Amino acid sequence: MGSTTTKNPATETIGQPLICGRRRRAAPGRVEEIGEHGLGGTSTTDFPQVDEACIATGHLGQWSSGPPSSARCSSRSPALSRDNRPVLTRLPELDLDEVDFAAPLDLPTGPVVGVSRRVLPESAAPLLERLAFTFAPGGPGRAWADLEPRPVEVSAVPARVLLEVLAVTEHLPVADALVVESLAYSMLLGAGDFRAWRDRTPARPVPEKAEPVRLERDGDRLTVTLDVPERHNAFGRAVRDGLLAALDVVRLDATVREVRLVGAGPSFCSGGDLDEFGTARDPALAHATRLDASAGRAVHGLRARMRPVLHGACIGAGIEVPAFADRVLAREGAWFCLPELAFGLIPGAGGTVSLPRRIGRWRTACLALTGARLDLDTALAWGLVDGRA
Repeated sequence: MGSTTTKNPATETIGQPLICGRRRRAAPGRVEEIGEHGLGGTSTTDFPQVDEACIATGHLGQWSSGPPSSARCSSRSPALSRDNRPVLTRLPELDLDEVDFAAPLDLPTGPVVGVSRRVLPESAAPLLERLAFTFAPGGPGRAWADLEPRPVEVSAVPARVLLEVLAVTEHLPVADALVVESLAYSMLLGAGDFRAWRDRTPARPVPEKAEPVRLERDGDRLTVTLDVPERHNAFGRAVRDGLLAALDVVRLDATVREVRLVGAGPSFCSGGDLDEFGTARDPALAHATRLDASAGRAVHGLRARMRPVLHGACIGAGIEVPAFADRVLAREGAWFCLPELAFGLIPGAGGTVSLPRRIGRWRTACLALTGARLDLDTALAWGLVDGRA
């Protein structure tokens, strides 16, 4: 079958010949696109479906019959179709089973996904670190992800911003890294991808609740409960402010030796409330507010005393914030997802800072670029969580 060339008006570094139908075998070291059914005949319909927790708060809720590939692959393009839908580009893949790791290899400018069907040797490490991430059953370091290979469809701008933020902040102090993340996130709030998503998805009124966060003291332990189960504890302003107020108490009271952070209802937290996304009209003010009211920074400051116990859906902020704690536990059935690129954004609750410090920047990129739903066993193996509750 013939090939076409996909170009993105924002950058041509991602566009590569798109090979449709059955995947062609690459020549040694050749970068090639994933075909329409991915690797090994994996169809886009095989991607994990988004849980009802997402639908309850508007997370991917416009796709109530099951998210399309753009929901799972997590990115929007500034190039929009006539109906204001994004045009996505598949990232090129590099077949690592055909690569001589001792030989020099030129890569295209822009993100490339590695793919291997075997455990990679130590000699692969320098190349793996040059890639966005790699699908492989094993290998050196943390630049590989033992997930089923799948097409990775992105738009140039949010994907590039994500990868640059991850690379720049990898070795920065946490406070400085949070500044970089917030600046990038605020910039994307004014970009075409997010504006198009917001135009297609009008914000709805957010119901008020008198006490969205509950506190219970038992000796030297304080239990902090996110308590908006009807919205799967969506991390809106009221929940964020309630959590920050609780952590202020802990910061000022040294007799609180342990903070148990939990969620009421079927989910720990379904992430930021989509009905509040983009409501700040001034990106600079949004940046200042995000830093001044950063739950991630507050958890990091108390990390030795924090004991999050996660369950059910842990989406976006639902894993980004607790990941700052020294020790994170999760109950059976918990799952984890970073869906922000589906809205033209990057993780903005600290996820580009907290997750790489647990699982490395490549696996963080994998979760954000693919929108994959990570199960508890894999989260434990990667170190995203530390144990079962």
